[in-house]
Amino acid sequence: MATKHTLTSEDWIKAAFRALTAGGAHAIRAEAIARDLKVSKGSFYWHFKDVPDLKAQMLAHWALEATDTIIAEIEASEEPADVRLRLLVHAATDDRSLPYGGLLTDGAVREWARFDPLAAETLKAVDQRRIGYVADLLQRSGFSASGSRSGANALYGALIGLEALAASGLADLRGDLIRLLEALLHNREGV
Repeated sequence: MATKHTLTSEDWIKAAFRALTAGGAHAIRAEAIARDLKVSKGSFYWHFKDVPDLKAQMLAHWALEATDTIIAEIEASEEPADVRLRLLVHAATDDRSLPYGGLLTDGAVREWARFDPLAAETLKAVDQRRIGYVADLLQRSGFSASGSRSGANALYGALIGLEALAASGLADLRGDLIRLLEALLHNREGV
């Protein structure tokens, strides 16, 4: 059995997200996650005060890694805004969510937010940040202020829906998002 020093808090957070994705918020339990990680429950308390502390750290980690880190990565490029939008679609659809539960991770957070005030508050802030960033890139690509917001809502809404469809094998997440983005960019003059 691994010791409490073997695992990091990030290992626990990833395992907690896998539990969330597989079984919902009620599956985020120290004992069950410890079993999944093949460690004692004592290892959990080395990193977290209690399960609410784990949940709060999960949400902060998700906001950072699934939003702020990606935006910083895209902004570090010196590409024009339309190329940054394409880079953003690639980053949003790459394999970085696999250790957290894959394509269904964001959807699991959305479901969790229906019943948990902190998750709802975090989700709303993340959605606003993501939509605002896409709208900014669209505006820098030549869209009007109102057109950039509508385009951002359409692209982000498509991401949310296509993640669920792709998880069921009914959509090509990256391909469909790129095609939608290209259609938006092609019609930017009218928006």
